[in-house]
Amino acid sequence: MRILIIEDEVKTGNYLKQGLSEASFVVDLVRDGTDGLHQALTETYDLIILDVMLPGIDGWAVLQGIRKAEKDTPILFLTARDHVDDRVKGLTLGADDYLVKPFAFSELLARVRTLLRRGSKTSATELLFSADLELDLIRRRVTRSGKRIDLTAKEFALLELLLRRQGEVLPRSLIASQVWDMNFDSDTNVIDVAMRRLRVKLDDNFEPKLIRTVRGMGYVLENPGCA
Repeated sequence: MRILIIEDEVKTGNYLKQGLSEASFVVDLVRDGTDGLHQALTETYDLIILDVMLPGIDGWAVLQGIRKAEKDTPILFLTARDHVDDRVKGLTLGADDYLVKPFAFSELLARVRTLLRRGSKTSATELLFSADLELDLIRRRVTRSGKRIDLTAKEFALLELLLRRQGEVLPRSLIASQVWDMNFDSDTNVIDVAMRRLRVKLDDNFEPKLIRTVRGMGYVLENPGCA
């Protein structure tokens, strides 16, 4: 599980990073709002811990930027601003929880785990994955090793089919009917061309290679590490 901490107080940031790392999380720490927003939008995280008072842009603006980009990563505000109005504002803007400083690390850790469990209940049905490849059905987004990959509508549908049936060799006739809604014509190479383009985007610059051709039968997507 990856967590992003956006916190400008050096001691607090280091304390959080050390404690969460010791709890077996992968943690990135950013110390200002501008860099924090960029990191949140360009990398994939399971949870973000966010301060309100930050250099660059404040936590409110960071939260709004993340939600405007339609990223629904769980966000926990951790801030010294303890007024009820601040809590209401944070939750209204789209935060998932709000914890006031000073705080007990045990409580923070409990809240982090609760938010991650809550998020995993939806991800099971909304996400398809193999190795480090992830397809988000809700956001219509594909990433590999945390890097976003742009696909056409047909490529997305093709990848969804491969992931739902991963480990199975899919004949061209099945792919044609499921993705192109047509009967397979052996004289056309539309499926082979589409598959070649998909492999260029998904496999050429990554390891392990996930999509392979089974001669005379079709195509299969599988993680060699799970074979």
